[in-house]
Amino acid sequence: MTDAAVPLCVDLDGTLVATDTLHENLLGLIRQAPQSLPRLPGWLLEGKAAFKHRVAAAAQIDVASLPYRQDLVDWLKTQRAAGRRLVLATAADAAIAGEIAGHLGLFDEVIASDGTRNLAGAGKRQALVERFGERGFDYAGNAAPDEQVWKSARQAIVVGSGGIVERARRVAQVEQVFPLRRPGPRVWIKAARLHQWVKNALVLVPPLLAHSILQPGVLVHSLLAFLGFGMCASSVYIVNDLLDLAADRQHPRKRFRPFASGELSAGSGIAAAALLLGGAAAVALSLNLNFAAALAAYYVVTWAYSLRLKQIALLDVMTLSGLYTLRIIAGAAATAVPLSFWLLTFSMFIFLSLGIVKRYTELEAGRHAGKSASPGRGYTASDQAVLMSLGTASGYCAIVVLALYINSADSAQLYAHHKPLWLICPLMLFWISRIWIRTARDQMVDDPIVFALRDRVSLVILGLLALIVLISL
Repeated sequence: MTDAAVPLCVDLDGTLVATDTLHENLLGLIRQAPQSLPRLPGWLLEGKAAFKHRVAAAAQIDVASLPYRQDLVDWLKTQRAAGRRLVLATAADAAIAGEIAGHLGLFDEVIASDGTRNLAGAGKRQALVERFGERGFDYAGNAAPDEQVWKSARQAIVVGSGGIVERARRVAQVEQVFPLRRPGPRVWIKAARLHQWVKNALVLVPPLLAHSILQPGVLVHSLLAFLGFGMCASSVYIVNDLLDLAADRQHPRKRFRPFASGELSAGSGIAAAALLLGGAAAVALSLNLNFAAALAAYYVVTWAYSLRLKQIALLDVMTLSGLYTLRIIAGAAATAVPLSFWLLTFSMFIFLSLGIVKRYTELEAGRHAGKSASPGRGYTASDQAVLMSLGTASGYCAIVVLALYINSADSAQLYAHHKPLWLICPLMLFWISRIWIRTARDQMVDDPIVFALRDRVSLVILGLLALIVLISL
């Protein structure tokens, strides 16, 4: 038979798309229909095919935004142009497979799980042999279960590298290989957002401002608290990215994140998040119960933020401000340093301002992309003027609180030379005003704290603030 006469059957999960549609459906279920989660064990007892069918019916995924393997899609187009019959053969539910086939407009036929029969591995092989005969089809796959199908295929098309290519060659003639690059440490560092760990340095602030950070026991506990919060935060970032896949894939920059782009699978992300959370729990329990309670509160509130609160205008940025303040509370709990009313009040206002910067920036990016609203958020483009007023007012309130603290008896007890501290106020006024001017000029990245750590002017101001504090001691 000529190539044109031999149907080309193509696997879906991991082959045509760089993800698993069942995992995507389950993540969509958590966001769209969390009330269905208790039913999952019962659905699973009905069998894999029925489980996939029920999950697909309960949650929708945006097939247009899935990370398709473009090199394979381009090759399939040339095969179709040459007159070849293309078949989407997948263990995914028929509803999902049909949507994807309709979106791509490449496939003449869809063979998929139907709620009764699960077409994975040997099951798919049997279905294709029944339809096209032994050696009557070519098959494109990417994983170990596809080896069963290649045994009955005329030729194998392999999406992958290394071991899977060798396994395909042992059972079939390999026609084409689409190599994949395994994700390295840099991809995982990006997914865990290690650069965001700088925010967790807030746990060091209470002992630092209490002038006790250099005490050996306090320093060790502070560093352990930093590590615990870092692992917990990375776990949260990963889960948040997994739950936000649809919105991230529509974002001009976030669509390049490892999970949104398909560099990392959702399954590996879930495993990594669980491992990081377990490590954070171990560190927390090694400190004390107060710190463990603060870390647990941070995790619960972050989950609430990811699932619902981030979609509610104003409540989202207030929650962000509260999460930053929780880091300060946790740092005090880890080191047994008394909490300062002044510090808590200042942090709530300043982080509320910076949280609003993030939302304003997202709206501005959406406006440039021709969108009137921010996907997955509770804001529209018309809210930008109000957000700027609220953000600048909150930033200035933080400076007022700082000025009142400098003039208080609490400050006089900690600093021998009190007057130089007043220089902090104009520096902070300049900094927060500059942040908002750059935001209004569309010169701000999504995260103002990350921006500040890369901005020379901000770093100079930070150095001057540190110098003023040292002079005042």
